[in-house]
Amino acid sequence: MPTLSEFPPLLARLFAVMFGLAWGSFLNVVIYRVPRGESVVRPASHCPGCGKPIRAWDNVPLLSWLLLRGRARCCGVRISPRYFFVELLGGMIALAIVEAVVLQLPPDTPIALAGAVFIADFALALGLIAASFIDLEHMYIPDSISYGAAVLGILTVPLRPPLSWLDALGAGAAAFLLVWLVFGFLYRVLRGRTGMGLGDAKLLMVAGAWFGWSGIVFVLLAGAVQGTIVAAILLLVRGRIEEPEAVRREREETLARIAAIEDPQEREAAEEEAARDPIFEPTEGVGQTRIAFGPFLALATIEYLLFGKLLLEGTLQWLVPG
Repeated sequence: MPTLSEFPPLLARLFAVMFGLAWGSFLNVVIYRVPRGESVVRPASHCPGCGKPIRAWDNVPLLSWLLLRGRARCCGVRISPRYFFVELLGGMIALAIVEAVVLQLPPDTPIALAGAVFIADFALALGLIAASFIDLEHMYIPDSISYGAAVLGILTVPLRPPLSWLDALGAGAAAFLLVWLVFGFLYRVLRGRTGMGLGDAKLLMVAGAWFGWSGIVFVLLAGAVQGTIVAAILLLVRGRIEEPEAVRREREETLARIAAIEDPQEREAAEEEAARDPIFEPTEGVGQTRIAFGPFLALATIEYLLFGKLLLEGTLQWLVPG
């Protein structure tokens, strides 16, 4: 059976970049359609302005956006730079996984096993990137992404020795319960609002399912530190953290639907239900500012995916010198 030592590293890198760019293009479809409840398969890619199908030569990752100068050929509507950035991110993360994970495997690793490691890790990274962009725009994380990533983590435990099934299952469950109990239930009791949403709890569950107990500790701490730094910078530069436009629009639409309810009791019940939604929590003042925490948990998870072994080895050397 062919081994990793027989596969040219340059070819692996080139394949990773091309593969990542292609899936980065698909990731844009996921980020746009999933929050809107649309299928990510059908219809085929179409213009967000006029709805016309996008021709294959206008859908080439990176190049099409650059050549068309960020506008649709059919109607000239502006295409967000996010499309270019996400495609680029897909290629970069695929290359990073090859460099930091696949090419670090023992040279006698079978090609099939190395490929399975790459596909699994890349699928996790894609899910985390999609969750991050959706959370930034809509302040929520789709269950299909978080649960799917957690299940994939459990199924691929044999690819990450010495992680065991018990560690993955136990850490994943404990991570979810920790966030729900401390930042969901107790924080709401003490402050009258949630500290972290269930979407964040599910992302931490993903980290536990993939990397066990050490993954939980790193992702929670690194995510909190990086999130705090970014929030502090935004407050210093802008004086506030602005709420996403999509969230404001969703709140206005919800309020309009509630106001249109004629039956007083039904309207009151709808108001009580809406009040439990985080988008109706107060956002004025530094202490009440809401910021999407999912992207920072996702970033920390990707950091652990790429550098977890180095981090653990460095920590052990520091704790036990020599």
